[in-house]
Amino acid sequence: QVQLVESGGGLVQAGGSLRLSCAFSPSTFSLYAMGWIRQAPGREYEVVAAISRTGSNSYYPDSAKGRFTISRDDAQNTVSLQMNSLTPEDTAIYYCAAAFNPPNPNHESSSRVYTESYTYRYWGQGTQVTVSS
Repeated sequence: QVQLVESGGGLVQAGGSLRLSCAFSPSTFSLYAMGWIRQAPGREYEVVAAISRTGSNSYYPDSAKGRFTISRDDAQNTVSLQMNSLTPEDTAIYYCAAAFNPPNPNHESSSRVYTESYTYRYWGQGTQVTVSS
């Protein structure tokens, strides 16, 4: 079974930075596109960053663009989210998520990113990020 474990959440002041990490198992990490999804109280899930299985392409919504950076390390089976210039609007539970996206000879999928939360089959337990004023 696929398991995702997030770490790095916590409390940070507005304007500060935080780096989240996610460990993936088993060793089929390279077959998955990855994403970070957050849910703030009373709000819907939002994909704040996504990266293709090869790392060749990434996605950020307007709410995160220019502040968040997603990266992956296939040798370590990890995906990270660097968050800078945090504001209280970023307070949420952040989930690491995986979408199965193996190579397909009939389609070019190496650069595919998933921008909708429902497309991710596997989710971690989440880590709380709280940004104080």
